[in-house]
Amino acid sequence: MRILMGAQSCGFGPVAKLAAISRLIPQHERVFCGDTVAVVYARRNAAMFDRLHDTGAERAGLLDELIEQSDCVVSVMDAELVCRAYAAGRPVVMVDSLFSFWQHEVELDRLAELCRDMPRGRAEAVLERLAPLRPHEQILAAHLLCDHSIVQNLRGVPERMARFRELGAGPMHLTGSIIDTQVLDGISPQAEADCDLLINIGGFKNFLLDYDVNNAYLKLFDRWIPDLLKDWERFDRLTVCGGAFSEGREHQVEVRGRHASFRMLPHNELLQQVGTVPHYMLTPGLTSIHEAISIGRLPMALPEQHYGHVFNLRSLDGTLFHSCGVRLTDVAPEHPVPQDDFTGTAAIVALAERILEEEELYKRFRHMLNSRIEQLVGFDERQRADGVAELRARLAANPISQITESLFGTPAGAQGAIATGGRR
Repeated sequence: MRILMGAQSCGFGPVAKLAAISRLIPQHERVFCGDTVAVVYARRNAAMFDRLHDTGAERAGLLDELIEQSDCVVSVMDAELVCRAYAAGRPVVMVDSLFSFWQHEVELDRLAELCRDMPRGRAEAVLERLAPLRPHEQILAAHLLCDHSIVQNLRGVPERMARFRELGAGPMHLTGSIIDTQVLDGISPQAEADCDLLINIGGFKNFLLDYDVNNAYLKLFDRWIPDLLKDWERFDRLTVCGGAFSEGREHQVEVRGRHASFRMLPHNELLQQVGTVPHYMLTPGLTSIHEAISIGRLPMALPEQHYGHVFNLRSLDGTLFHSCGVRLTDVAPEHPVPQDDFTGTAAIVALAERILEEEELYKRFRHMLNSRIEQLVGFDERQRADGVAELRARLAANPISQITESLFGTPAGAQGAIATGGRR
């Protein structure tokens, strides 16, 4: 079976989940389609797919052609890909790690009504009908159009799943971690760490953020990392990894004989470092959090880049991970961040610019990070293990491997619901 696979190009989280699912179904031909940050990640981890297509130049036409050549489609939060697969009559699986995050002004009953008699045959007709909806609403509508949904557990998810079942959505499968367990199995805890502190800022790009536009967050880290080397003599070697340091953007900083390397690591190398480095900091994306706790590491949450990070961290309140995290909004509580993906993210960008430009705010930012790092390095093994355990308990659900087997079958030959044309 030929499976077309695509992911929302918003940081590395969606495409990393796509790669993890792809790894679980090697018995099928796995064709990747995507653009910008998603295709950057896919190229760095090309072994996860059988073929790669960059859809940036001619997205609509190429997607329709690839869908036509495929037996089914897997989409990680890419609503357009779901709509085009639906129009072409291809079975489609929607994977969503932020199901409870998506906001809507249109009533869910109305979304269900829009989708109930959706025409097939012409993708543009489907897209035109959903065009008046906001992007979040289009993702929710995609769940009503797809054949199966795989939904990652987080606060509010079970309740929303129950509501969508009432609205007539297809089978919805609740899962916990969507991560590449085969890479995790290859980690050697006895290996020597490449650095004393690993800082993972993820893919960074989304609908507003880019490496050269609305990039105050990156500039803030460019300023802070040398100060971190000044303030913490125990860190001789730092690695700062993320999409912003790929494709010729790698660089190094040296302060008083201590070094920081800015680069993008292939996924297997990143996880090997997570498994061996003494201390780990990350932006609070769910994939990175799941990977860390699967390895048994308690990370520290870096400041938010966009509103999705605010939502994730808030959903984990009451945990040690939440309490030792750093939030830009703590640096300037008087700076409002609306509870909205778009206006909230724009407010976070403006706040990062303020901290970068206003000396007093930057001093507060630096002091807050230092105090949280002091907490992190002061945790004993029991505290770290307890912190990991409470995150695992909060995020656990059915293993993704069981769900992929039910949908796509097993490498040994047993067929799943998609291959047999049924629903489970």
